[in-house]
Amino acid sequence: MSSIYSSVICSPYTVVLGADSLSGNEDTKQEFRSVRSIPHPNYDNHANDIMLLQLNGRANLTEAVQLISLKSDRVNTASRCITAGWGDIGDNNTLPRTLQEVNVTTLPQRMCRRRWGRVPIARSMVCGVGSRAFQGFCSGDSGGPLVCDGAAAGVVSFSGRRCGNPRTPDVYTRVSTFREWIQSVMNNPLVISV
Repeated sequence: MSSIYSSVICSPYTVVLGADSLSGNEDTKQEFRSVRSIPHPNYDNHANDIMLLQLNGRANLTEAVQLISLKSDRVNTASRCITAGWGDIGDNNTLPRTLQEVNVTTLPQRMCRRRWGRVPIARSMVCGVGSRAFQGFCSGDSGGPLVCDGAAAGVVSFSGRRCGNPRTPDVYTRVSTFREWIQSVMNNPLVISV
C-alpha cells in the first residue's frame, strides 16, 4: 500500500440518498453506512479538505438517485451554482425538516482573499455567496455539494462565524483540483476492497 493511502480509516458515517427528509420514510430513500473514510493525505485542518467514503453497498440508480460528473475545469467567476444540505438553518441549531437548497454565486479569488483577511484562501478553494445576505451553508452541511453547470464543482468546507455572511464568503474545496487523487483512490484495489 503506497503512502497516499496510509490514512484510510474505518468510520461510522451514515449516507442518505434519494430523500428530501431524513426522518420521513420515503420510497426513494437509500441509506448506507461508510466502511472506510479516505481523507486527502495533505489535509491540514484547512487546506485539502476533501474525503472519500466507501459505502457498505452499492447505490441503486433510480429517478431520485443519479450519478453526477466531477467538474473537470475551474468554476468561472460569477457562476450560478447550487449547494444543498440538512444543516442548521438559523445559526441557532435549528435543523430543517427537508433538504435545503441555496443558489450560490461564485466570487473572484482576490475578492475572497480580501474579505477573509488573514485566513489563507488557496487556489484549491472556491468561494461563493448566497443570493441574499446570510444565505449559504451552515453547521451540519460540511461535505455537501456545490453544483455548477450540472457537475460537482465543490465540497462544503468552511464559512465565517455567521452562516452565509457575505463579509466572510462560504468556502468550498475545488473538486477539479483533486480529480487525479479521486481517480487514483477509486482505481486502487487495495483501498476499495472491503
